[in-house]
Amino acid sequence: MCSVSRWSNNGIAKVTARNMDWYEDIKSNLWVLPRGIQRDGMAGKNSMTWTSKYGSLVTTGFDVASADGINEKHLAAHLLYLAESDYGKRDEKIPGLAVHLWLQYFLDNFESVNQAVNFVKNNPFQVIPAMVPGTVEKPFSVHLMIEDSGGDSAIFEYVNGEVKIYHDSKYLVMTNSPPFDKQLDNLKQYTGFGGNKPLPGTTDAADRFVRGAYYQRNLPEPNNLRETIAGVISVARNMAAPFGTSDPARPNIAPTIWRTVSDLTNGVYYFESTTNPNIIWVKLQNLNFGEGASAKKLDLVNSPDLIGEVSEHFQDAKAFEWPKPI
Repeated sequence: MCSVSRWSNNGIAKVTARNMDWYEDIKSNLWVLPRGIQRDGMAGKNSMTWTSKYGSLVTTGFDVASADGINEKHLAAHLLYLAESDYGKRDEKIPGLAVHLWLQYFLDNFESVNQAVNFVKNNPFQVIPAMVPGTVEKPFSVHLMIEDSGGDSAIFEYVNGEVKIYHDSKYLVMTNSPPFDKQLDNLKQYTGFGGNKPLPGTTDAADRFVRGAYYQRNLPEPNNLRETIAGVISVARNMAAPFGTSDPARPNIAPTIWRTVSDLTNGVYYFESTTNPNIIWVKLQNLNFGEGASAKKLDLVNSPDLIGEVSEHFQDAKAFEWPKPI
């Protein structure tokens, strides 16, 4: 499930909209996670360990893992479902990282896409599948997209046990199955991208990918930041799925339950629940990411009526803990 659309050539701001599509409520909240937190990759023998270099603002799923977020250096990251994910047999000679910590590792450690890509290429580590208590009873099967304030982007997928990296600022859209290279090939069949097929309209991931690419390409030039945010949200809404489409047997098809926008130029993170007509946002400059600062939580589950800039509504909280895989 899920869709991402980036808009980085509008002349106003580098912005990215992301839909979270899932067949049940995942009890998402917003968390401020400061620098200096020690983490374990929970991969068993030869697990990666690190201390967060950068603070981050994340949206959680079930308060056990980060599903989406942005760090203080304006690097954003998004986990999306990919049924074809194959992380390979565990090789304990290589450092390991449980998949539900994958996104947080990037937010904790990197300030640019190029830096992250070079690290992955030069410091091999293995993402390993994980069943996480308190979530849906199936292993995480995801791919990862990151982008930065310079307009660069990269997509990481594990297929046939090997990591595939698609690194180019021209990659503006991401959905789910099939893997990204096949999505690009499929796009060539459609009008405006080399083919003659008309714009598709189903909620299938491949169709959402084509629509996202089409509508992103045809966005009108904005006059200000308000129009920029509205423009990228309009594309995300066209890639969304309505309520009533849930089918656990087809995990790439599920209703959109929330949406985020990362303004990478100005350091603002927007959140919209599809059960709440209000959009909220957080200016990163209003948050304390300093080492030793308290983690903070914005309880979205029990605060549905928030609106506007909400940084003052975060409350000190013990940082949620990533559960050990089962």
